[in-house]
Amino acid sequence: MSKSKAKRMREKAMREGNRNPELNRSPFVFADMRTRTTKTKKDYIYRKKHKNHTLSDGSDGSFYFGYYCAFKYFSR
Repeated sequence: MSKSKAKRMREKAMREGNRNPELNRSPFVFADMRTRTTKTKKDYIYRKKHKNHTLSDGSDGSFYFGYYCAFKYFSR
């Protein structure tokens, strides 16, 4: 692959005895400055978007009602 024009200019400046511009960069360039927070109670609640769609624990909100009737038939 070819070198970029900026990299060629940096290398030429170093060969001529000038300071490398990469050394002028702040150390905060490489730091991750994002703030990280722990999840709140609402984040945990809203994480489950679709309710009653999991069948792993069997509590999907449905039920089964069966009716069984046993009669003894007497012949007279």
